[in-house]
Amino acid sequence: MIFAKRRTAEPTNESQLVPPGLAIAGAYGWRILVVLGLVAVLVFLVIEFRYIVVPFFVAILLSALLVPLVNFLRRHRWPKALAVAVAMLGTLGVVTGLVILVVAQVRSGYPDLQEKTLLAYADFTQWLSQPPLDISQDDINVWVGGVWETIQRDNGAIVNGLLSVGSTAGHVIAGVLLALFATLFILIDGRRIWTWIVRLFPQRARPAVTGAGEAGWITLTTFVKVQIFVAFVDAVGIGLGAWILGLFYGGFPLVIPIAVAVFLGAFVPVVGALLTGALAVFVALVYLGPLPAVLMLGIVLLVQQIEGHVLQPLVLGTAVKVHPLAVVFAVAAGGFTAGIAGALFAVPIVATANVMVKYIAGGTWRTVPHPTAKDILPHA
Repeated sequence: MIFAKRRTAEPTNESQLVPPGLAIAGAYGWRILVVLGLVAVLVFLVIEFRYIVVPFFVAILLSALLVPLVNFLRRHRWPKALAVAVAMLGTLGVVTGLVILVVAQVRSGYPDLQEKTLLAYADFTQWLSQPPLDISQDDINVWVGGVWETIQRDNGAIVNGLLSVGSTAGHVIAGVLLALFATLFILIDGRRIWTWIVRLFPQRARPAVTGAGEAGWITLTTFVKVQIFVAFVDAVGIGLGAWILGLFYGGFPLVIPIAVAVFLGAFVPVVGALLTGALAVFVALVYLGPLPAVLMLGIVLLVQQIEGHVLQPLVLGTAVKVHPLAVVFAVAAGGFTAGIAGALFAVPIVATANVMVKYIAGGTWRTVPHPTAKDILPHA
């Protein structure tokens, strides 16, 4: 008698029930969610501690500008303390001089600007009263009176706003002091600080972290130098254009404050110089009239076109290695998340993170443990 063998059911692996494509998508999905969660927590902490984080970022940017100067002085046998002191005091002297110059120019030109603004307002209301608008002076007075009543009705909110401005001013002063102290210590002991940070990582990861930090620092220093050059070109272009325009219309006031404002605004990529250039257009409108204002607007747009199509691709693009579209979205995301500070720090953060991630993910740290500018920026 032949007994038939009973086939026992083989255990089924649950992974075999899931299509391979879905399994791969799921594996990627939960990892992406973890990364996004970590990024969200990091952004939340940065926003919560913004009064500390923003001065620290400012200190890093200042250090990226001043460390090459300190190293240059050290190579010429300057004592370290003297080199750091010259770099810090020189920077403070330049900034203080610019502030004093701008304040003096604005104070001397403010009475005339106020008078011209009132005359321009009178001309504007007269233009509104003419066809085809035919808005009477009484209608304008009613609208202005309504705005004034709203201001008086919300007087409590205005007082709170002034108190908030006072609190913000206190935070700004504290932030400036923190940034200066952090910059000083980075210049004095930046290498040892970075070495301490590297020791927080596992032993096997330290070579990659060390090389990535050096690659990111090279990118950051290059970005700061190039951004100063771009800001200088914007300021000279708009300021010189305003001065030349004034030669044909009896003089253009406040040229120096406008140029300084453009220089500072240009550190916010894409939109900074354009917004500060609007100040030049407003001054031209108030002092010189509509046609000079249109010409000034053309000068601002021309300078922006030169920056966008020449300086950004050829100079800044080489420094940051980030596509212009990514720059635009980085500035927008930074502005929506953290305002002016976010827009200012967005591009250097993205550029530095991009270089560091590529350095680690590409395994460059195995062959180039201590990268140089030629390794990171081949066209430098």
